[in-house]
Amino acid sequence: MDGQRDEQHDDAGDRDVPVTDGDPPRPTRSLVGPGGPLRRIGLVVAVLAVALAGAVLGVLAGGQVDTDIGPFRANLSISPARDGGTTVDIPPLGALLLDSHDGPTHLTVRLGALDQGRTEALIDDPASISRASQSAVEDVRSGVMRLGLRALGASVLVTLVLAGLIFRNARRTAWAGGLALLVTAGSLGTAAATVRPQAIEEPRYEGLLVNAPAIVGDARRIANDYTKYAEQLQRLVGNVSQLYTTVSALPLLEPTPGTTRVLHVSDMHLNPTGWQLIRTVVEQFGIDAVIDTGDITDWGSEPEASFVGSIGLLKKPYVFIRGNHDSGKTAAAVARQPNAIVLNNSTTTVAGLTIAGIGDPRFTPDKNTSPAGSGLTQQVADQVIGVGGQLATTVRQSPRPVNIALVHDPASAGPLAGTCPLVLAGHTHSQQVSKLPQAPGQQPTTLMVEGSTGGAGLRGLEGEKPTPLSMSVLYFDQQKMLQAYDTITVGGTGQAQVNLERHLVENPTGASPSPTSSTSPTSPTSPTSPTSPAASPTG
Repeated sequence: MDGQRDEQHDDAGDRDVPVTDGDPPRPTRSLVGPGGPLRRIGLVVAVLAVALAGAVLGVLAGGQVDTDIGPFRANLSISPARDGGTTVDIPPLGALLLDSHDGPTHLTVRLGALDQGRTEALIDDPASISRASQSAVEDVRSGVMRLGLRALGASVLVTLVLAGLIFRNARRTAWAGGLALLVTAGSLGTAAATVRPQAIEEPRYEGLLVNAPAIVGDARRIANDYTKYAEQLQRLVGNVSQLYTTVSALPLLEPTPGTTRVLHVSDMHLNPTGWQLIRTVVEQFGIDAVIDTGDITDWGSEPEASFVGSIGLLKKPYVFIRGNHDSGKTAAAVARQPNAIVLNNSTTTVAGLTIAGIGDPRFTPDKNTSPAGSGLTQQVADQVIGVGGQLATTVRQSPRPVNIALVHDPASAGPLAGTCPLVLAGHTHSQQVSKLPQAPGQQPTTLMVEGSTGGAGLRGLEGEKPTPLSMSVLYFDQQKMLQAYDTITVGGTGQAQVNLERHLVENPTGASPSPTSSTSPTSPTSPTSPTSPAASPTG
């Protein structure tokens, strides 16, 4: 009889007060008492909490595998994360960050030591780098599959052990293990369902600047093979293999024939660190020409003229326009450099690119007393926008189609809409990329505003964080259309962390309609054009 009474309860661990032969049946149970609904809800919540905790602990403890990727011994691991993605650690060179998938799991691929035998083979036979990298896709696929199964098993096992210790009840332990399996499998399934193979074509690089071009690869090749995930992964492994197996110097990929690489700098503000950064990028990225959109000095004084002497050391064409902190003496000092070209409402052709540029109409070395610092007047705004109209007229009258127009203040760019594919500017100390308003029948025009390559000079130290040093590498195809660009930033004066982000330009050839005749302009040139932004007050 006792056993039959016991079966009336939920389980052996949840019995009510023992029932005796003479006890009358109880009509109701307490909400919080044994077997009550609130207690059942608490048990469900406890099972869910144990399942989630076990899944997380299991993934952290067992979600990693060692595998071979090409010539490397690599470690693959997954961890809970809010936004997903993949990090490829390449110590000590840096890391590639890929927006590869969504979901609450983050994949980390850490490339470790090279296998000694394979390393010797790579050194003795350079062609073996290609053969080793060709196996990278299958190596990664196999490693990720093993990683997923291992993480799944570890999460269930840890959950079962944890639930057994807490509940000491087989049914609840089984429920917790099943929920952990469901949560882990769902997370991995979400990541697999949202995989974006093309993410490897637009990586974000963090690490030593000198290694960036060799690891990230050539922009034009990446754009041409946009949908070929396997080839990109093979090239990535091949590039890193070359970095590890070359001792004397870092190897660079051979530039694709016809690719033109332009370095855009701006607002140096007398910071000598900026020149060191420029020289490094020019050498490591194979730069063909440098464009400077002004404010190379702070006060435009005669003693500051010696600062521009570093231009000649670059031994690359250096196209310059004057900013509002540069005086006529500054422009003259730049023009005396053997490789420098100063534009002032004029055009030039460098590395096959036709470039038009105009200097800023202001000279405001002391921004605290200048109109730009104490408040813009309508007259100043009209001057800033007006130089854009002057340059637009020069662009239309150019005998050769202009590929790039240069202004210092982005407020001058409005009248240039539709006259050329690309306008470069500076002044604001903040990197921005946007499209200028496009009238019907006009070609689209992209405005790229550079940050401060000098970290805003001494003023960059006034805030809580130093202003980052920034510059951009622009990649032009054989038709001289912008195809991709890398944004490079250094943490700020006194900081060494370097970030590089690759951006591909969608449909670059679509932005190059046949040149319009200079006798039938269609763009507004009035300095009071409503599409032109107000003059920017910075620097």
